[in-house]
Amino acid sequence: MVNYPNMKKKMNLQNPMMSSKHYTAHRGMSLEEDISLSNQYYLDSNRAVIYKKPTPIQIVKVDYPRRESAKIVEAYYKTPSTTDYNGLYKGRYVDFEAKETKVKTFPFGNISKHQIDHLQRIIDHGGIAFVIIAFTTLNEVYLIDASFVICDYYHSQRKSMTYDKIKSLGHLIPQGYQPRLDYLKIIDEVYFKEDE
Repeated sequence: MVNYPNMKKKMNLQNPMMSSKHYTAHRGMSLEEDISLSNQYYLDSNRAVIYKKPTPIQIVKVDYPRRESAKIVEAYYKTPSTTDYNGLYKGRYVDFEAKETKVKTFPFGNISKHQIDHLQRIIDHGGIAFVIIAFTTLNEVYLIDASFVICDYYHSQRKSMTYDKIKSLGHLIPQGYQPRLDYLKIIDEVYFKEDE
């Protein structure tokens, strides 16, 4: 144990992972980092092949002080990106967007119309499409089927989805060590329940 001079903080240095608070407290990582670590775990354990999509850019200017230290100084997005992640799970195409919010709503300003339209196309072609929304101040992460987000985006009088609506229509993603966010567990419950 480390005893700090003011005796207010103690930390177990032998095994910091054993703290139950570690699993529930936000570990200072972003949602994107948590998903990337989860995806790597899924890949390593041969459960799914899901990757973050690279954003296509047009490089305009490169600074070459030395060959080994070339640096991109100016670049532009070629086309608007679609969604953040895609891949395969149990023979089905998976495509999703991941967003963080500090307020108790999911503002539609956080997602673009072309992303909404892309998610609709995935659904139309039989793929699994959803949005992962992290409420950072509550340390809760939800998976919500894209159809609910699309419907509210186009038909709601509001400019956001409330936390209560996401909580009732979505599914709380278990947080842990490996994987950080076990969203495949939710996919199994929602999209593969008839297989059980």
